[in-house]
Amino acid sequence: MRRALRENATCALLAIAGSITTAWLTLYGPGWNDYELEARPAFDALTHGHIGEFLRLAPVYGGSLVERAPFALLPGLWGGGPLAVYRSVAVPCLLAGALLGVWLVARMRAAGRPRLDRAVVLALCVANPVALTAFELGHPEELLGGCLCIFAVLMAGAASVSVRRALATGIVIGLAIANKEWALLALGPILLVLPPGRRAICLAAATATAAAVLAPLLLAPGGSFASGTGALAQPGSVIFQPWQIFWFFGHHGALVHGTLGNAKPGYRIGPAWSGTVSHPLILLVGAAFAGALWASVRGTRLSVQRALLALALVLLARCLLDTWDTLYYPLPFLLALLAWESGSDAGRPPLAALLASAMVWFGFHWLPEHASPDVQSLVFLAWTLPLACWLAVRLFAKPAPAPAHPLPAAPEPVAQAMTVSSLGSRVSTSGPSERTTTRSSIRTPSAPGR
Repeated sequence: MRRALRENATCALLAIAGSITTAWLTLYGPGWNDYELEARPAFDALTHGHIGEFLRLAPVYGGSLVERAPFALLPGLWGGGPLAVYRSVAVPCLLAGALLGVWLVARMRAAGRPRLDRAVVLALCVANPVALTAFELGHPEELLGGCLCIFAVLMAGAASVSVRRALATGIVIGLAIANKEWALLALGPILLVLPPGRRAICLAAATATAAAVLAPLLLAPGGSFASGTGALAQPGSVIFQPWQIFWFFGHHGALVHGTLGNAKPGYRIGPAWSGTVSHPLILLVGAAFAGALWASVRGTRLSVQRALLALALVLLARCLLDTWDTLYYPLPFLLALLAWESGSDAGRPPLAALLASAMVWFGFHWLPEHASPDVQSLVFLAWTLPLACWLAVRLFAKPAPAPAHPLPAAPEPVAQAMTVSSLGSRVSTSGPSERTTTRSSIRTPSAPGR
């Protein structure tokens, strides 16, 4: 334990410093973002002791508010106001990003990856430009959900998985599902990376955990969570963003207005069927990928690397298929892609995650100020569709076959008269062995590291 703390101390300090910087840059006030409209009324009720009102006012991602509720009460210890609550409920999300960075860097250090690679991974975990914008918009829970899904994959991928570890993995993914329901897409890769005998335990723990968090919200009379969740299941959503594959099926008509009444020049009106098929199709695609992976590893375990790759792919598919896709939606995909690259043996920095993060910031943040929605959609599809195809090919590619005729093993020496010292000089150890002398059991390896 002391050795682990010593090895990771510097990385942990850097991760905390990066998280503090992120908080300082983004959590300057909720007066204009989604937190003010969606989460603050519920948290205000909670801080004034009205638990029932808190449950009633919680938005559609109210499970995340329940999980972070203890942090909303902390500012009361020093008399902090609404701004302190706003910052405090973001702390667990910041800590999750920092922990993910330390965990991935520790894996890379153990694998002998260069310091530059580790630095890039840590920076993308704690100071990703997409995460910065997600915090600015009032959605830190997206970072929390992505980290929880990756934690569950890494926990499930241990060489030996005890019952206790399977239960802990189920609790983690259950918290992710309660945080935001898109985490259901991670359930397939997580179950497949577990030993077959531990999957039922994990699934039961995940179900119980998610139910325990969400049940109070569902039972609250007249609650926003229940009504909002029901609205998600209704067809004909009016939210239709440029960053998804259905965009060009829409048509130009009357001027489109956002949910707050803001005008959106150049936006298309989505066909009615797109709102009907979008979310069910995401779940269907996730289930299809899980089924294909199960068929490829039937009776065995999925490797951690393939599970992380599968997680990245299904989360990218979510962005492509969701008509609501907006800037912070790709963040969990970027984290999963980063986790996969950090565990690869490619011998290079995580270029795919780095470039994808830059493209998300460019396409969602910079481009809307300089190009029409149609151009924004074209740019988005121009890099996400090829990336999705490349990830799918990598995920289902067959491993290289073993040589048909392996090379014969090198003949064993009859006697050992010389050996090599630690400084590389040849040292005589004995004279020629007699025929009746027993051969030494210590031999110089035929190849380094073997």
